[in-house]
Order: sequence, then structure tokens, then C-alpha cells
Amino acid sequence: MNLEEIRIYCLSKTAVSESLPFDKNTLVFKVGSKMFALISLDSDPLGLNLKCDPEKAILLRNDYPQIIPGYHMNKKHWNTIKVDGVLSPNLIRALIDHSYELVINSLTKKERLKLNI
Repeated sequence: MNLEEIRIYCLSKTAVSESLPFDKNTLVFKVGSKMFALISLDSDPLGLNLKCDPEKAILLRNDYPQIIPGYHMNKKHWNTIKVDGVLSPNLIRALIDHSYELVINSLTKKERLKLNI
């Protein structure tokens, strides 16, 4: 997957917005006010930070050298995925889905109703 494919996939999800809140090189995707994906635009290979269940994060890091503890994030709850063409697009989409679902599940009922989720 490339940057544009990841961007389009993230934006295809319900109630997602994108912004550059930190700097011009970190693209952030949020559900409501909560981040579920960050892309480092100036890294080579592309770096994609995604939220992850802590137990699953450890397993993924052990199985895939392209998945490491989240760069500049809580390393227990975030992974950085090196998007270098080695990991399949299906796996990357599944990891994005997992991150999105974790964030959706952390929203209050009121927030989910407001976002129509």
C-alpha cells in the first residue's frame, strides 16, 4: 500500500477526519476527537502508527519485523508499521480496522450517537 491508498482507506470509515495538528509531516486520522492512525509523511519507508490491543501488539511485533513499538507513542498501545511493500495490503487494512474499532469502542455512548456510529 502507498500513502494515498492508506489515506483513502482511513477516510472511508464512518466519522473519520484528517488533519496535520502537530506539524506538516504527521498526518492524523481521528474518529471524533480520538486518534486511530498517524502517518509520518517524511519517513522512508512510510511509517504508520496504529492503536493496538497490548497482547496483540506483542504478537505482531514478534511475527513481523516491520511492526515495532509505536514511535513517539505509548508503546504498550501503539505500533508503528513500516510500509515498505513487505506486509500485505490485507494485513495493513486489518490493522487499520483493529485500531479504528478500538477507538470506536472507547467512545462513550453519547459520543457514538453524536457521530452516528
